Amino acid sequence: MDNAFDTIATAAPFDTAKLDRLMDEAGLDVLIVTSRHNVQYLLGGYRFFFFDVMEAIGTSRYLPVFVYQKGHPENSAYIGNRMEKFEQQLGRIWAPTVRAEAWGTIDAVGLAIEHVRKLGGAALRIGIETGFLPADARDHLLAGCGHVEFREAHFTLERLRAVKSAVELDLIIEASERVVDAMMATFKVCAPGMTKNDVVARLRRGEQERDLVFEYCLIAAGKSHNRAPSSQRLEQGDVISIDSGGNYRGYIGDLSRMGILGEPDSELRELLQEIEDVQQLARRAIRPGAMGGEIIAAGEAAVKASPHRAVLDFTAHGIGLVSHEAPRLTATGPVPYSPYDADRPLERGMVISIETALLHPTRGYIKLEDTLIVSESGWEAPGDHGRGWNSARPMA
Repeated sequence: MDNAFDTIATAAPFDTAKLDRLMDEAGLDVLIVTSRHNVQYLLGGYRFFFFDVMEAIGTSRYLPVFVYQKGHPENSAYIGNRMEKFEQQLGRIWAPTVRAEAWGTIDAVGLAIEHVRKLGGAALRIGIETGFLPADARDHLLAGCGHVEFREAHFTLERLRAVKSAVELDLIIEASERVVDAMMATFKVCAPGMTKNDVVARLRRGEQERDLVFEYCLIAAGKSHNRAPSSQRLEQGDVISIDSGGNYRGYIGDLSRMGILGEPDSELRELLQEIEDVQQLARRAIRPGAMGGEIIAAGEAAVKASPHRAVLDFTAHGIGLVSHEAPRLTATGPVPYSPYDADRPLERGMVISIETALLHPTRGYIKLEDTLIVSESGWEAPGDHGRGWNSARPMA
């Protein structure tokens, strides 16, 4: 190892052979990673607590940077904020070289440039994440790296994360279970006169009490299909759709369940059962070796067979550190991207969200969203409780 790096020998917490192969396929020699989720992944789960909520500080913003050279994980470097020296002292950052010396974007990228220059002629083609690189940092990087060729690295890094490790799956399971538990507790306290804002506030507390970082809640109530939190007041008999993302140590639990103020009538039971039928048919397509597009085909076929097909909506997508990531199953989902995995086999350890919503003209917005882990025998479904009508029975 080159003494110029002032490094220590430490094993990388990710599959370096897989990353090297993906970089070969993309024609990359070095990665300069600047998205918080990918930096967290490459650091084995480490995320600096001080900027967990907001990234702005002073006249700039926090910009963590991870530099990786293909075939040489021992030359990896992490550039962080000056206060991350505290974390470094506690041994929480594995990277062989740690430069906890930056406050903003320019000095962070400047330290990355210094490190890349030490790599010499090996750094001819550098992968960057253009969607996660501020303009001033990008300009500084381009000016400081001479005749280097820059290429987009988003796809390479996403493929690295496509199959989750056992540790990651445990975090996703915990996130999913805790989000649904918080929903169940929230439905129990819903009452006429509460606003949608009140319900979201109660859910937020429920997720925080379960050691989750609350990210969002989409909520519809009554006959309305509007899913923004608002001052709309609940009335007896209203249906309540809660779709929430709770973050557990960086991993997303994103599920949707239904509640009602009172008891569901036969029509509501039938409508939710239609959604459940679509969800279950889509699950049957999930198994190692199945083509990713089979999930979409199964769900769409179930929708077409429904008498409410005109107001039913089904989709499926990968989930993990990001709420829409690999496997990429469809080009017609709510987040646009090419369906790279539609004609590729699913692998054990991939995680998939499947969701079906019914926008009924008089009964409201009815939805289920589930998380499925591709397992040896087919699939596992963490947070799979509370799938029926969850009734709130306020005291008279």
